Amino acid sequence: LLGRADLEVFAADMDGWASGLYLVDQAHRRLVPPGLSEGFCDAVVAVVAADGIDVVVSTVDVELPSLAARRAELGAVLAAPSAEALATCLDKWLLVQACEPHALVPATALLDDEGIARDWIFPVIVKPRSGAGSRGVHLVHSREELEAKPRDAALLIQENLPGDEFSVDVVMGADGQAIAAVPRLRARVDSGVAVAGRTVHRSELEETAAACARAAGLVGVANVQLRYSTDGRPALLEINPRFSGAMPLTIAAGVDMPSLAVDIALGRSVPARVEFLELANVRFLEDVFL
Repeated sequence: LLGRADLEVFAADMDGWASGLYLVDQAHRRLVPPGLSEGFCDAVVAVVAADGIDVVVSTVDVELPSLAARRAELGAVLAAPSAEALATCLDKWLLVQACEPHALVPATALLDDEGIARDWIFPVIVKPRSGAGSRGVHLVHSREELEAKPRDAALLIQENLPGDEFSVDVVMGADGQAIAAVPRLRARVDSGVAVAGRTVHRSELEETAAACARAAGLVGVANVQLRYSTDGRPALLEINPRFSGAMPLTIAAGVDMPSLAVDIALGRSVPARVEFLELANVRFLEDVFL
């Protein structure tokens, strides 16, 4: 976005040490409260009014529901899915039900008596209905271990898929069609974030990711996580309705999703389809001196 002559970019974070703030000069940096705090949306509204902001782009899961709920009050266009689509994506139980008629999903049940009693093949995955970064996700290796767990409808039991995992960055147009779907092999993952990977051309991954994003009602950018099943088909793991942590690889591969997201939000013309290159990357830490 900083490379576009038609845009003036501001950066906001709750933490003055956040490296993203320093992509812009001091006059364009803003501090806001944490995304889950009561004053967060009011602070965003105040920044929008004070700085004449036209588009608000959030990159954090926890901020999205409150911003979407107050979309009409922001004073700017919110480049984010509808409140209904966010509710579906941020609750993995609702997401499975929405996508099951349109794509392969792993066997999934609530962690209750009925769910535990199902005929599972072990190990299975137990994970929260909501959350990100692989927090709270763990393997359960036996029926005895599963039956010993406290019943909790905020947790899911899910079939453990054996194949390679791919993360697909998608950008969906206002017409519900995929402008681009870019699969990435997550070659190295640290705390839920890919630190090495490569883009790959695989039509089944692109088509499955687009079908799931469409079923969830998404417009704009999202990240669809897929894993191959025992019969070699990609199945849905989850959808993150935001930019992925590995978005720089997708951009380098030829799909500038941040720019597309802003243009979609503003109702500007966007290409019907954008192709990508097969490309690999690794990551390293960089010191920024101020």
